[in-house]
Amino acid sequence: MTDTETTAAKADEPTATESAVRTYYLVDGSGYIFRAFHALPMMTRPADKAPVNAVYGFCGMLMKLLAELNADHLAVVFDAGRHSFRNDIYPDYKANRAEPPDELVPQFPMIRDATSAFGIPMVEVEGYEADDLIAAYCKLAKAEGSRVVIVSSDKDLMQLVGDGVTMLDPIKNAPIDVAEVEAKFGVPPTKMVDLQALAGDSTDNVPGVPGIGVKTAAQLINDYGDLDSLLAQAGAIKQPKRRQALTDHADQARLSRRLVRLDDDAPVPLPLDGMAARPPDADTLLDFLRTNGFRSLVARAEAQLAESGPLAVHGETSQPPAPVAARYALVQTEAALQAWVDRCVEAGVVAFDTETDSLTPAAARLVGVSLSVEPHAACYIPLGHTGPAGELQLAPEDAAPAQIPLDRAIALLKPMLENPSVLKIAHNAKYDFQMLANHGVRTAPIDDTLLISYVLAGGAHGHGLDELADRELGYRTIKFEEVAGSGKAQVTFDRVPLDKALAYAAEDADTTLRLHRVLRPRLLAERKVTVYETIERPLAIVVGTMEHAGVKVDRAVLAGLSAEFAGRLQSLEADVHRLAGHPFNVGSPKQLGEVLFDELGIPGGKKGKTGAYGTGSEVLEPLAAQGHEIARTVLDWRQLSKLKGTYTDALVNAINPRTGRVHTSFSLAATNTGRLSSNDPNLQNIPIRTEEGRKIRTAFVADEGNLLVSVDYSQIELRLVAEIAEVTALREAFRNGEDIHAATAAQVFGVPLAEMTPDIRRRAKAINFGIIYGISAFGLANQLGIPQGEASAFIKAYLERFAELKAWMDKTKAFCREHGYVVTLFGRHCHIPGIKDPNPARRGFGERQAINAPIQGTAADIIKRAMGRL
Repeated sequence: MTDTETTAAKADEPTATESAVRTYYLVDGSGYIFRAFHALPMMTRPADKAPVNAVYGFCGMLMKLLAELNADHLAVVFDAGRHSFRNDIYPDYKANRAEPPDELVPQFPMIRDATSAFGIPMVEVEGYEADDLIAAYCKLAKAEGSRVVIVSSDKDLMQLVGDGVTMLDPIKNAPIDVAEVEAKFGVPPTKMVDLQALAGDSTDNVPGVPGIGVKTAAQLINDYGDLDSLLAQAGAIKQPKRRQALTDHADQARLSRRLVRLDDDAPVPLPLDGMAARPPDADTLLDFLRTNGFRSLVARAEAQLAESGPLAVHGETSQPPAPVAARYALVQTEAALQAWVDRCVEAGVVAFDTETDSLTPAAARLVGVSLSVEPHAACYIPLGHTGPAGELQLAPEDAAPAQIPLDRAIALLKPMLENPSVLKIAHNAKYDFQMLANHGVRTAPIDDTLLISYVLAGGAHGHGLDELADRELGYRTIKFEEVAGSGKAQVTFDRVPLDKALAYAAEDADTTLRLHRVLRPRLLAERKVTVYETIERPLAIVVGTMEHAGVKVDRAVLAGLSAEFAGRLQSLEADVHRLAGHPFNVGSPKQLGEVLFDELGIPGGKKGKTGAYGTGSEVLEPLAAQGHEIARTVLDWRQLSKLKGTYTDALVNAINPRTGRVHTSFSLAATNTGRLSSNDPNLQNIPIRTEEGRKIRTAFVADEGNLLVSVDYSQIELRLVAEIAEVTALREAFRNGEDIHAATAAQVFGVPLAEMTPDIRRRAKAINFGIIYGISAFGLANQLGIPQGEASAFIKAYLERFAELKAWMDKTKAFCREHGYVVTLFGRHCHIPGIKDPNPARRGFGERQAINAPIQGTAADIIKRAMGRL
């Protein structure tokens, strides 16, 4: 059987606009600006350090939009300013809105420059909002029999939907039509003005009618037909409060209707023909992107221009550029596979991906492998696809099998995958490494696009393949649900038909290769090669090997502890019932709150939005410290219940029946600071200071003839504080081998070491570790059980004594406010999105993160380097 060549069809490929009917695409530019600004961390232009995060996001969104639309007529519509004719009608219109952030204001003109660089017409008119101009263009377009697509998800524009006008949600890439509007708001678009007039809008300070929300407004409009009919019959409404509100605020509702209704008679300076799209000038666009330091967008634009892809919109007289055809081959014979292997060796580089029937490598079965050696060219090698009854899919009798036998395919792939002269590229390589290790293949060397992206952007955005393809390539990948179904109807990949499996799997390898070509060069340009090459890249195989090996646990020990904990839980529950005076569900926060604060009358209870009392640890711990025995007993019950459910019960169920061991998954790119996180099951947070935690740890055992070795650094974060902040007294204490907490207490409280008491040392220890996490006086007071004023004095004395630390903290927060990130000693960037949040609480949290991240991140970097060396 010969290879089957296919062109992978994509559901979102552009189609030519019908020649008889124009379609005008109107982009809500103001909506794009704010969405881009709030979605991205602070970025600065290399030349003058001007903020450009909104500009970058705006350009990325435009590039994606242009690649997907193939529009013949297009314009971006902006708000000209904050004042419009609505402020003349109602001075308090939009009065609640804060001024734009200082970092956003200088980006407004730059975004206009970006629009020009893309060659897109733009429109704005003083005294009118962008929504009014869009409404006016819709009216003109409908008059000439044309269609309009409004690129926005703003509900204010939904009143325009219908009769040739639709909307396109640019984030979800989903159309919004009449049915969508009615499903979301309960009324058709023609009634949206009346609905908003009743419900009002707190964002724009449209008053509406007090006490009437969207659902009630929809019900009233549907019952009475429109706002005028409703207000005319308001006296007949049965509900007293609703009747009174409508009667008292009828004029307010009418005013609100004037505010929310869009003015489709607004002046339009650009005629419809002026929206005819023209390709951008490549030099102008690339120069703009380079000037602003947008390396990834430059690479993306260059790649799309080189491919003659649909980067730019096309004019009405030209044909839309053809999408690049993806050449994907289904490999079903050994000869064809050998040809692909030879091709990989000759190229010296291959992107690969494995398809399986489970997300857990230790339990998964290999279903297929995909390879790609050049963009838009890839193959899929099915190895374990089965039919409806679970049997392997075979071709008709007398024909070659539809799949190469697994052992033969592995034998052909293994020399290439282990060849040190062939670079293997994968996305989340540790998973694919394990899947192939299950079949005796030690894949190396490996580059990992997930880790490259993580080093480049950290916590600024996600690093999944789908998101990166969209962000970096402007490309929408096939989703798993599109080939395997969703919900109860979803099948595992081995049941996916080979034609669908080919398009999905080959695309993964192809996309990984294309991402590698865009992202890898940025490591050098952004001076992050060291972090990737010495810390992250080696760890993919290290951690993959750890996960593959797993850890042995003693079933008998866990079963005995489960029984012991169950007995103690019963005893603790009985104690809680005794202290409450009657039985109740201790695990119910609602019932517990009623017992504590209503029945027992303990002061300090606060109800939340649901009407139930808060009973979290932040509530119970202070009560326990005040001597309320029931609070302490509930905390003990909760802790033991968590240990039983999370560990002694769950670990037994997590034992892999094939290996007899527990295989956790370590996420390499999940935290902002570079720390690993463990899940399925979580083996990182087993307590060590409590008796119960130490008992659970005894269940982890080594095979006969082996030992378990624990390797850790002593007080690594405190040592890093002393080093990074250059705190002389702390550095000397460490060099002299002193008890650091006692030494701190002596420095801060002026107590000689010979007279040190355990309580004074405990306070110094709490401050030492608390400072790393930016602890507040409130937090320290709770931790030590002392008045907040006393805790504040301790922190003040500490920072006065260690002035270098205070100076470093201030300098670090200032750097973070300017750049949006902090840097570890090894050069890792830790993005802090909340550092400029207008909300003081969130901003304070961001400042604490800014202090903690360089310390915790450097500690993570050191430990990762050690893991590789060990």
